[in-house]
Amino acid sequence: MHVYINGRFLTQRVTGVQRFALEIIKRLERQSHIKFTILVPPNYKETYSFQNIQIIKIGKLTGHKWEQLELPLFVKRGLLINFCNTGPMFKRNQIVVIHDTAIYASPQGFSKVFCFWYKIMFNFFKIFSRKVLTISEFSKNELIRYLKIKPEKLGLISEGREHFDLIKEDNKILSDFKLEKKKYILAVSSMNPNKNFKVLVQSMEYLVNEDFEVVIAGGTDLKVFNKSNIENENIKQVGYVTDEQLKSLYVNAGCFVFPSVYEGFGLPPLEAMSTGCPVLVSDAGPMREVSGNAAIYFNPHNAKELANKIKYLMKNKSVREELQIKGLQQSKRFSWQLAANQLINCIQSLKL
Repeated sequence: MHVYINGRFLTQRVTGVQRFALEIIKRLERQSHIKFTILVPPNYKETYSFQNIQIIKIGKLTGHKWEQLELPLFVKRGLLINFCNTGPMFKRNQIVVIHDTAIYASPQGFSKVFCFWYKIMFNFFKIFSRKVLTISEFSKNELIRYLKIKPEKLGLISEGREHFDLIKEDNKILSDFKLEKKKYILAVSSMNPNKNFKVLVQSMEYLVNEDFEVVIAGGTDLKVFNKSNIENENIKQVGYVTDEQLKSLYVNAGCFVFPSVYEGFGLPPLEAMSTGCPVLVSDAGPMREVSGNAAIYFNPHNAKELANKIKYLMKNKSVREELQIKGLQQSKRFSWQLAANQLINCIQSLKL
């Protein structure tokens, strides 16, 4: 059996959906009964290599034009896998992974052009694709709600945590920013409004004179903090960090806070739990699916409630230790190998 993979994502910066694709592909090349080939546009920079999966450059175009015009012509009737929300709209023999429906439910984080284009693609996927996969029961229900996709056309594919198990932490970041182990709260910043970091900033007015500090990694644009009139000394911003530095921040934090109001899955809390970091997560979307009983939940629109739960967790070592044990157990429920197996089962269920 020969299956093609849409490799346009290999020309993009690695964020959540690109990591999702890469980690699953690493597991797909360990099996032998399906031959996978990754097709990429001509601007691919030879960044990746796989032992058992070939990467082939095709066509002359790039971006959406390559994906819509040249990719389906090369694949013809062969089965195509699209991991990252996009794919050729008119191709029938394909599987598309749609990670979330934020363009419908929470569009304020995107341009009107972006929303318009993705809505067109999603509606064509609903009609033409053999199967649409998504990453949580929450997202599955959202796809049924907004796109009216028939439940039998939908399937689930897991996210995983093994990529973080293999990373060795770089503890130099602690000394660089004068961070004391277990004496700081960690958050990972994004400027997308859905990430809702304003509630963490607002909670600072209830966290004065505490013996811990707040550390935000990533997101160099500080406008969101300036709008809330928070002095810089109240929040320590460490800017962009490597995976090794991020793992060190997770391992040594007193707790991790995830205030997002809309996610398809929510990978950062899973990463935090896999390192033994206690987590506080918003009670929204799929977060109870991901974190189970291994987290403390808060209303993402209530800064005072968040502040009270931060204080409760940071002042109770026994609670943190209990969450650490539960988090390690919970994180083991998710794996990239499971995701690869789910995809293989999906491929084999199709009558090719």
